[in-house]
Amino acid sequence: MSVAEAIKAVRRGEMVLIYDSEDREAETDMVVPAVSTTPKQVARMRVEAGGLICVAISPQAAESLCLPFMSDILKFVSSNGCSLKLDSVCEKPGDLAYDTRSSFSIAVNHRGVRTGITDIDRALTITELGFTVERVALNLPVDFSASFRSPGHVPLLRAAQGLISERRGQTELSIVLAEMAGIIPAMAMCEMLDAQSGRALTKRDSIDYAKRHELTFVTGQAIVDAYERSR
Repeated sequence: MSVAEAIKAVRRGEMVLIYDSEDREAETDMVVPAVSTTPKQVARMRVEAGGLICVAISPQAAESLCLPFMSDILKFVSSNGCSLKLDSVCEKPGDLAYDTRSSFSIAVNHRGVRTGITDIDRALTITELGFTVERVALNLPVDFSASFRSPGHVPLLRAAQGLISERRGQTELSIVLAEMAGIIPAMAMCEMLDAQSGRALTKRDSIDYAKRHELTFVTGQAIVDAYERSR
């Protein structure tokens, strides 16, 4: 249950479990490096976690790829003469009990997939997103539209510019973990849900799941503390 173990795990391309905090979503996410994501891991997230399978990317990559927040897209469309004022459905202060804004950007499919929803298709989209973020980090040219199309089946999450100094959601926690591990800052993630209660899987049950399956469980606070010590 240590950050050091989580760092070693993601360096090996393995899945870890991250619990944010009681005063946020109080949820555990399955998290795996995007470039290492396999169809079996997508299936595991789909079947054993059950939440929304997304990919978090660093703010630098999002900026370079011109990937805005979805709320900003809706506001822009509304301000440019759309008869349907989409800004009316945008999240507003107070809409989220645990934060000021969500991190959703657009959802994409890789152009090499068929429907985009199968485990194989989503794994391809996720890994290619990871390699795209790697090219950005290496200052190599990227033509995002040549590789991806939207709408698609893999939502992108744009980490806050200040990461955990600005927001401590699963998006930022996973990117901070990637940074500390020295891996590509693109992480696939999925919330763990409980089919019996209809709610998120509890922290205790998430820890038990991690023990049964020999996965590393780490809290958001532990990641924050380790990150601050490393700076």
